[in-house]
Amino acid sequence: MDKRRGITRPATSEEVEYWTQAAEAIRAVTNQYPISATTETIGKVNRMISTWPTDDTLPAEGFEAVRQTYKKLSHGLHEIADVAAGEEKALDDAIERVEILIALRKAPAEMQEKRNKRPRSPSGSLNSSGLNLMKNSITIPARGSVGPSGVSQRDLKFKKDGRPDRSPLQAGRKVAFHPPPSKGAGNDTDENTWILALVTKYISSTKYEVQDAEPQEDGQPGVTYTTHIKSIIPLPDPNAGPGSPEHVNSYQEFPAGCTVMALYPDTSCFYRAEVIATPKEMQGGGRNLPSSKYMPTYKLKFEDDDNQEHTVAAQWVVEWPGA
Repeated sequence: MDKRRGITRPATSEEVEYWTQAAEAIRAVTNQYPISATTETIGKVNRMISTWPTDDTLPAEGFEAVRQTYKKLSHGLHEIADVAAGEEKALDDAIERVEILIALRKAPAEMQEKRNKRPRSPSGSLNSSGLNLMKNSITIPARGSVGPSGVSQRDLKFKKDGRPDRSPLQAGRKVAFHPPPSKGAGNDTDENTWILALVTKYISSTKYEVQDAEPQEDGQPGVTYTTHIKSIIPLPDPNAGPGSPEHVNSYQEFPAGCTVMALYPDTSCFYRAEVIATPKEMQGGGRNLPSSKYMPTYKLKFEDDDNQEHTVAAQWVVEWPGA
């Protein structure tokens, strides 16, 4: 475990993104809440507390002086409390982003290399436009009769990930995609394979063009496919508004013990996993309500992964297709 974690590897685009967000959040704390922001107020409050009567004896200044001191003391304490609450919220936001970044960097190097190398279909056409895509993926290992019985079971009127179909998926929308089998690839690209892809074109109510999120070995953009909607699962959109059907809150939350399909860290394929801790359990009870930019996370245990536990953002977790 330690040996594998010690191997240096390039940062993924997702890690760079979260690092940038974490750095910005930390700078925001420093800029909005400098150390000197409440220093003067705290000094005044301490001085007023030191002059506050210690017993029921009225001081020489009289009752009116005590009343004025009370008003100033109350105002100062409220100001300090408001600043402290703002600092806590800003720090929580920075901590959340750093925690996700740490979780992404903890993925074992051997498993990353193993899972990133997956067969490609020669039948797809190349898209010269090029997309700046994240190399995150997971391939569902074969389990014989336990595996999914086929994507044809998916209901077009209501996705099994808990999200009903509402409107055509827009170009750029990230999806879990079940690619067609590669010729001579054996079981690696059978019904158990789901990869990360992006929608590139809406063709009809049942057909889309999607592009593999992982570039080809020669550096060209990922292969494109024309596929049926049954072969894609829309993923939550981290940039969607809180009230949008694409927002992560519009998707169901999976309880502990539930079988899900999730993106294995630093790959572009999805694997079967068990929920160990829900987003509510991961957030804990000691923090304020999460900000609108907060991305919930699950603690998952992937199949055939030596009982290792991984933190995975909810935007990469959907219901197991064979459920």
